[in-house]
Amino acid sequence: MSIRVDVVSIGTLAKNLLWNEQRPVRTAHATCSVIRTAKRTILVDPGLPAVVIVQRLKERLNLSPDDITDVFITHVSPVTTRGLDAFADAAVFTHELEIEHMQKHLESAGDTGSAADNELLNIVVDRLKPAPDKLAPGVDLYPLFGFTPGTSGLLVVAPVNTTLLTGPAVATREHYLAGQILPESVDYKTARESLAEVLEIAEIIVPGFDNFFLSPRQFGA
Repeated sequence: MSIRVDVVSIGTLAKNLLWNEQRPVRTAHATCSVIRTAKRTILVDPGLPAVVIVQRLKERLNLSPDDITDVFITHVSPVTTRGLDAFADAAVFTHELEIEHMQKHLESAGDTGSAADNELLNIVVDRLKPAPDKLAPGVDLYPLFGFTPGTSGLLVVAPVNTTLLTGPAVATREHYLAGQILPESVDYKTARESLAEVLEIAEIIVPGFDNFFLSPRQFGA
């Protein structure tokens, strides 16, 4: 079985407390990746605007929007979904608990966020389907709850290594090494448990807002 993971664009946090940033200093967007199997091409977290994601796909992998069969969203937010409208023919998946969480969030009278963000999220939620336990052979849904109630990653099991795309459960390599979760997490205890689980399972880690890196376990750490 052929399976491959590529990072299309490296994400960034709006503010990074590990860099002593106390307020947003940049526009956040998630790391966007592509998983290719024999029959599926899965785009993960298209957080940049559609025109930019389309350009990156062409530059990095010589792919077009029509090549994308599925989109997976680790957690529903503008930082993971800004480019979604470029993939009108793709099935869009996230964990079923994330769908329930966002539906309640958008129905809430005390909703936060800009009108533009909420309009985007309404459109996104209408397209979401509950992710199956297995998106493709070798590509498994991997719950990493805590940042949001339904935050989940994808575990990619290839013949020579195991890759975990974590979304915000692991924000950056620095957060991973420091054992730090994001302060915006809705459930600190569960988020810390998810981070600890990543420490145990993954050989290659694709974090939510950084480039991929090898787990220190690869070096006996």
